[in-house]
This record gives sequence, structure tokens and C-alpha cells, in this order.
Amino acid sequence: MKQILQNLKNGDVTLEELPVPLPQNGCLLIQSTNSLVSLGTEKMLLQFGKAGWINKARQQPDKVKQVLNKIKTDGLVSTVNTVMNKLDQPIPLGYSNVGVVIGVGKGVNGFEIGDRVLSNGPHSEVISIPENLCAKIPDNVSNETAAFTVVSAIGLQGIRLANPTIGECFVVTGLGLIGILTVQMLRANGCRVIGFDYSESKVNLAKEYGADAYVISDDFDPVAQVLALTNGLGADGVIITASTPSNDPISQAPQMCRKRGRVILVGVIGLELSRADFYEKEI
Repeated sequence: MKQILQNLKNGDVTLEELPVPLPQNGCLLIQSTNSLVSLGTEKMLLQFGKAGWINKARQQPDKVKQVLNKIKTDGLVSTVNTVMNKLDQPIPLGYSNVGVVIGVGKGVNGFEIGDRVLSNGPHSEVISIPENLCAKIPDNVSNETAAFTVVSAIGLQGIRLANPTIGECFVVTGLGLIGILTVQMLRANGCRVIGFDYSESKVNLAKEYGADAYVISDDFDPVAQVLALTNGLGADGVIITASTPSNDPISQAPQMCRKRGRVILVGVIGLELSRADFYEKEI
């Protein structure tokens, strides 16, 4: 079978020919029919792989601390060898898979060979994955639509944490794949949505789904725009689905909110924030 793998040391992505896995206990064996590319996550992994050692360290300061602690306990040579071996291990890309069950492991209940299922399996012709990471696809749902389920679940988790009610106003910062899905789910929940992104095409797509969406530029103030649209009160909440090293999304979010509003971080952004902005409004 063929599978897409990435080398984290140099960022190389390869299509490898690998043995077909066997159905393990508690797992389903799935023949893939569709595999969705999560542009933000997979692009971030590619950029990390191609980054130099210094930039890799800057992107993962928590891992740097672990390495320094390991040097203290295991020594420099042992730690370097461990890190190099870890980076040399190829990782599978992808986590939004749709396919047909071709094998059922021991202990699996509720699934049969021939079932159409979705899972968070990688980009691979055949995958073996635990049953609790799979779900049957209803007959009236196409494979293409079902492939969006896992990424939709990420946006839905952010919405559940925000706990919106009908009629509330929410800001979605970052209108990529998960951002656009979040816009649609908020609208289906009866909320007013204000969206922001640097891409005009993404903003136009958000408008098609009912959002008041705006392109961010150097001469545009998203905080002022939200306050103007909410009669100076601020939004009930902000869901950040952007992927950027900038601190702007997290610093602007509390300024956009009303008192006791909610800020939910779904994306990957800079996290240098002002405590006062959150504390004074009880965000």
C-alpha cells in the first residue's frame, strides 16, 4: 500500500510503499476512498520540517526545556543521539479519512466488513485505527462530505467551549478551513458572526455563509469594526482559528469582547498577552 510520510529533520515528504497492516485488537482495517488535506496543520508541519535547528527550537520552547533536562540526566551525547533518532522517524500526514471497513479486530463491536466509515486516519491506502476513532457514515451523506467531519469536530469543540446561545454575536478570527466551518456552525446555532482574515477570497466565502466578514489590512482596525457593529458593547465571544506567530489575535480578542465575554483559542498563534485586558473585563 502507499502512504504519505514526512521527515521532520529536513521536511521531505515522500510517497512510500509499505506493508498492509493487519487488523489489531480493538481496531478497524479501512480501505481509504477519501482523505482530506488539513491545509493549516499540514502546512505548519512542512514549515517546521524545513526550518533550521534554531527556528525549530524557537517554535517548540517546551521541547527545548525537555532536551536541556535530558542533558542534565543522560549527558550530551546520549541526548543528541535521541533527538536525531526522533527526528529521523518519519511521521504520517493527514487525520481526516473516509473509507470502507475490510477487517475487524477482536473486541470491536458495532462495525462490520463493508461499512462506510470516517476516522482520523492518515493519508494512506489502508489504515488500522482504534474503533473509538471511527464512526459510521449515514447513507444520505457522501464520502466527500464525510471527510470534513474530523476538522469540523475541531471547530465544534471550540464552539462548545464558548457555549453560545441564540442571538449572541461571535467573532471568528482566521477564516481558513476550520474558521469557515466554525462560521457555518455558529450561524446554524442562531448566532451573528463577524469574521476577519487577510485573504479576500476567504472573506468572500465567509460572507456567502452569512458572516459580516472583513479583510485585515494595515489601515483597518478590527477592534473598532467590532465595536461599531455592536453599538460599542463588544461581541459576546471570540473564537480564534488563525495560524500565525503574531500576537495580534490574542491581544485584540479581549478588546473586541463585552464584559465577561469568552475567548476560545483553537488555532496556533503568538501568546504574549496583556493580563489587564482579560482581568478588567473578566474575560
